Amino acid sequence: MKLQNFFILLFILPFFISNSNSHEYYVSVTEVEYAKEQQSLQIISQIFIDDFETLLRKRYDERITLAGKDELETVETYMSRYLSDKLKIKVNGADVNFKFIGKEYKDDITYCYLEVEHVSSIKSIAVTNQVLFDVFSDQQNILRLKLKSKNKSFLLVPENDTCVLNFE
Repeated sequence: MKLQNFFILLFILPFFISNSNSHEYYVSVTEVEYAKEQQSLQIISQIFIDDFETLLRKRYDERITLAGKDELETVETYMSRYLSDKLKIKVNGADVNFKFIGKEYKDDITYCYLEVEHVSSIKSIAVTNQVLFDVFSDQQNILRLKLKSKNKSFLLVPENDTCVLNFE
């Protein structure tokens, strides 16, 4: 009977843990994909809502609450400004700027949609991702590149925040 209770507890415990409002790790995931037809880099950056909210409050406005009915109109401006400061991309050795398309919230994650237009060819790409490093010392950023039939993932940390992928 004790063994059966142990397995029941083992099965149910993860559900209680996953429903808590806090998490023990700090990670974001950014995916960069090249859309050849549109000649653009399409970027989706996924950041925990509570972490992003903490950052935006500290940096811009203490009244910010994300994913709520009373979200300030300036939130997207702040998100765009912050991501432009902390996410840097070089294509073929040249800095490129992305356009902040918008954001949405799903479960406990903020999805930020970005795009770099007028990218006719890619010989190399370098991405620096310092998102949330200024708030959480143990923050890690996963970067997934889907370019020219290559899928490559990188784990970026404060001591190593840049990755480079060459196609020549």
